[in-house]
This record gives sequence, C-alpha cells and structure tokens, in this order.
Amino acid sequence: MAIVGLAFVAATFVFVLPAVADYDAVWATITTLSWQWLTALGLVALAAVAAVAPPWQVVLPGLGYVRALQVTQVSAALGFVVPGGPAAGIAAAVGMLRAWGFASWELTRAVTLTGLWTQFLNFTFPLVAVFLVSRTGGSTVALATVAFIGAVALGVLVGGFVTVLVSGRLARDVGDLAARGASWGKGKLRRGPVQWDGATFEGFRDEAGALVTRRWHVLTGASLAAGLTTFAVLLVSLRALDVSSGEVSGIEAFAAWSLARVAAIIPITPGGVGVVELALTGTLIGFGGPKANVVAAVLVYRIATIGPTLLAGTLAALTWRRRGGLGRSSCEDEETVPSAPKALEEDIVGMDGTTRVAERDP
Repeated sequence: MAIVGLAFVAATFVFVLPAVADYDAVWATITTLSWQWLTALGLVALAAVAAVAPPWQVVLPGLGYVRALQVTQVSAALGFVVPGGPAAGIAAAVGMLRAWGFASWELTRAVTLTGLWTQFLNFTFPLVAVFLVSRTGGSTVALATVAFIGAVALGVLVGGFVTVLVSGRLARDVGDLAARGASWGKGKLRRGPVQWDGATFEGFRDEAGALVTRRWHVLTGASLAAGLTTFAVLLVSLRALDVSSGEVSGIEAFAAWSLARVAAIIPITPGGVGVVELALTGTLIGFGGPKANVVAAVLVYRIATIGPTLLAGTLAALTWRRRGGLGRSSCEDEETVPSAPKALEEDIVGMDGTTRVAERDP
C-alpha cells in the first residue's frame, strides 16, 4: 500500500495536475496573494486547528482543551505522514491519554464516538450539497453518485448505531456476531481469536448510550464546527486566488469539498494526499473555475490545512510529557471518572474470583 500510495501521489503532482494547469502559471497566481489575504488564510487555518479539539472534550469528560489539542494534532499529523495513518494516529492518541490516567474503556468510547460522528457528517455533507446545488439549478453526476453512496452508508451507520443503543440484547447479539467474524478473519491470518464478545458490546452500549443521551447535541455541534472551519479554509483560498463567486459559488465550493471528504476516506494515501487534490480540482473546474487559479487555490488550501497540523503535531509530540503523567486535568468527580463498566467488572471477577477493577482502572 505504501508503494501504491507513493505512486499515486507522484502521478497526481508530476503528471495530472501539470496537465490541468502549468505550474509556472499556478506559481504566478500564488505570488499575487496580498498580505491581507495571507492574514485571512492564517487566521482561518488556525481556527480550523483549534476547532478539532472540542469533540474530544465532549466524549472524554475531564480532558482539558490544551491536552485535547495535543492529542488531536499528534494523531492528525501521523495521519498525514504514515502509511495507514489513521490507525497510527489512534494508537498515539490512546497512548497519550492512557499516560494521563484515562481508562481503556473510556478511550474505546471516545475513539468510537468521535469516529462515528465524523463519518455521520462525511456522508451527510454530500446530501446537503446535492440539495443546495439542485436548488440553484446546477447538477453534477459525480456529486449525485457520491450522495447516493453516502445516503446508503449513512443509513447503515445510523441504523447499526441505533440498533446497538436500543437494546442490550441486540447489542450482545451484534457483538457476538462481530466477534465471530473478526475471529474468523484473524484465523485466516493465523492469529488467535479476539478477546471480546457480545458482553463487551453490551457494556460499551451502557456507557456510550448514557453519554450520547446527555451530550449528543453538543457532540454534533462541536463536530460540525470542526468540519465547517476546514471548509472555510477552502473558501478563503478560492477567493484569495481570484476564483470569484460568479465562477464558483459558495454552494459549489461546499459541494466540491464534501465530495473530496468522502474521497479521502479511501485509504490510498496518508491523509488523502493526491486524492483530495484530484477530487477538488476536477469538481471545481467542472463548476466553471479557471484552471490555474483553481489548482493554485487547492494547493494553498492543502498547505494551509496540512502545514499547521504537522507543525502543531510535532510540537505536541515533543512537549506532551511535560504536561502528562500526573493524572487528569480536572476534578475527579463522579461524572468525570465514572466507575468501570459492569460487564468489565463481571469478566474480571469471573477469572479468578477476585475483583481487580481498581488495579485496571486508574
């Protein structure tokens, strides 16, 4: 996959984009940026970085903003530079949070809910974009196709999530089925079976359901803000590089951005490098944007979103231990540090007749 990803990135930047617009013309367009537009780009890029942390604060009570920002930036930075980046980013985030005293079941809940809400929005944005574009009299086959796929995927995600939350029995059955499937897959790779089952799902359902019931609206708002600030970076990049609203409207820019977000889910390259550029460039030019200006805007957008994350992630990776390892960042009240899930406690008791929850749960 690493070789395929590198080949795809090389093909994108060495062959495809230069065929769309000559790099000399693109560079000439970029050099016309005024200090006012550079300032605006810098501010909106910083806002996009800052907006990523709050969803983690929602799903992980007791996590302060600075630590949430450190975790998200380290995770995102790895996602841009490491093959299989999202998995590496999650592993790094879990390691940091465990060092700060969060229990494994809390991290499972946090990773699952932030991931689910991100995918909910990723598949919802194209649906909204198709509606908005159709209202203005425009159309695009690619966007309509992605929206249809998104509607199916969104239905599966929401249906599965609701099914798990509605009934403990259903959660246990789904968990047992998933465990058998995962164990079968690991068996094909000559690995041992998974160590979780339906009871684990049921315990997760109790914890996640309680938090979602209380804070779903806050999580939705925080996740929506994180996504839309990233779109704002693209919109400012387009206007800064002289792609006017008459050539590409705000609705059309949103449609292109939503399509690119879905395309980035395909794990061809770390952070969707190459994939996002192609999706954005093709869609924006299809809407009527001038080629050199569109390519310039897309490259500036990607630099403005990836560059600050790499810088902040590197800084956070070098400094996080200075603030970590000393327990939580807020008061350890009953809501902030709830007791271990009942399913986990029963499993531990069943092993040797003694309860060892206190040893496992910092």
